[in-house]
Amino acid sequence: MISTVENPSTALVPVGPEQRPVVERLAQLYRHDMSEFLGHLPTADGTYEFGRLPLFFDEPGREALLIQYGSVPAGFVLTRPMAEGATSISAFFVVRALRRRGVGREAALQLLHSRPGAWAIAFQPANAGAARFWRGVATDAVGADWREESRPVPASMAANAPDDRWILLTTERLGPR
Repeated sequence: MISTVENPSTALVPVGPEQRPVVERLAQLYRHDMSEFLGHLPTADGTYEFGRLPLFFDEPGREALLIQYGSVPAGFVLTRPMAEGATSISAFFVVRALRRRGVGREAALQLLHSRPGAWAIAFQPANAGAARFWRGVATDAVGADWREESRPVPASMAANAPDDRWILLTTERLGPR
């Protein structure tokens, strides 16, 4: 059973000090999921290294958002500004029990339309589920007005990783949904 709420809503909540541990725990699940595509292995204590995660809590311009499904933490989004002026979705995670139920799509569309402007979304091409998801979200957000390109993964992020695929689009604010 996923929730006792009849029709839970999906919301994005800025992460403050009280939610930071929730995102840090969910980030372990995210890193585990990504290990399939990037080869991350757990450290000696059984956890996954995510050295850049603190930047999203502490560095100006970066942001961590908790995805809430009713009262349940369903995942998180990490964003950062890029040199060319776009906002990058650096990480996006939804717990497995809520995948393919519209929660991630709703959270992604809320994010893209709540902050109009240029967006850049990276994913590994071997991650077919992410490729389908982000291409569908881009089309839902802006129709055919988006493009896709390959860019190298910085060596500091994952040595010898295949190029990322990037979806680039520009959104406008939507009215009430």
